[in-house]
Amino acid sequence: MSELSFEQMLEESLKTIRTGEIVTGKVIDVKEDEIVLNIGYKSDGIIPRSEYTDDQNLNLTTVVQVGEEMEAKVTKVNDGEGQVALSYKRLAADRGNKRLEEAFENHEVLTAKVAQVLDGGLSVVVEGARVFIPASLVSDTYEKDLTKYADKAIEFIITEFNPKRRRIIGDRKQIMVAKRAELQKELFDKIHAGDVVEGTIKNVTDFGAFIDLGGADGLLHISEMSWGRVESPKKAFKAGEKVKVLIKDINGDKIALSLKFPETNPWKDASEKYAVGNVVNGKVARMTDFGAFVELEPGVDALLHVSQISRDHVEKPADVLAIGQEIEAKVVDFNEDDKKISLSIKALQGQDEAAAEDAPVYSDEV
Repeated sequence: MSELSFEQMLEESLKTIRTGEIVTGKVIDVKEDEIVLNIGYKSDGIIPRSEYTDDQNLNLTTVVQVGEEMEAKVTKVNDGEGQVALSYKRLAADRGNKRLEEAFENHEVLTAKVAQVLDGGLSVVVEGARVFIPASLVSDTYEKDLTKYADKAIEFIITEFNPKRRRIIGDRKQIMVAKRAELQKELFDKIHAGDVVEGTIKNVTDFGAFIDLGGADGLLHISEMSWGRVESPKKAFKAGEKVKVLIKDINGDKIALSLKFPETNPWKDASEKYAVGNVVNGKVARMTDFGAFVELEPGVDALLHVSQISRDHVEKPADVLAIGQEIEAKVVDFNEDDKKISLSIKALQGQDEAAAEDAPVYSDEV
């Protein structure tokens, strides 16, 4: 036994290792910041925390146990203290690079968790190898804030692979563009003008709202947001809201949307509600020098001409009326084809006087 032990010791003393070589060893000691491996060499191998993980707060005793077998890459045969410097992280990165090279050559779609959100894009790790996805290639639309991707798994392809220059570039945009094109085709195959569909408000501007219909965006113009008047789309709608809309028109890849559903058209029964002679109530919506426009209900405005405001002379509507003021008036003209209604307060004043003149006079005399 003593001779055998001597021979083993001699064999181990003659064993050589080189920088860059992959060695296998058994864990003989674990500290918070380093792992000690018996690699069958005259000296033990040491893996410092910085060569095991990027997380410098990780306690290595929580992830590695004495007795385990590990592979590592030799970074220095002698670390200055007579021990072999090893790296688990670089070995993993090498294998990860091999995996990325295969994915690059095969145009394979990879999935990985975002490790870091950087100023210029995202960093993901595939089997220990880092991939950078520039901000311009993260999405098919401009995104100012990338923090929402932190710790999320995303799909991407490798478009540039140069590990020697530490340049491995990923692209998520291509995948999104391809998927969107597929969804767009499916969407246009099934939708028609007159359909009611559900979408998500994507962006709101001063002139309207863009709504994601699941493959393509449609425009809900401010003029189609209500039968009534919408002063500001940004006050009426918010990004992320779901809304049911009517497809008004499809022209090529452009979709015009509307919230003016035919069944809610206020002019549908306007001929009865606003027939000539009817007395109606409304609110002064806006004024000009020649008259005031009165909102009878959302989507139905009527003109109260300055000459019809009072039996007394009125120079301009603003002299006697105010925006938002509730008024009562008589319908003196109704044009359904042109959607025009004319009102008169003066006509009511004439009726009141006539009614007063025709009223019976009662006397206390017997």
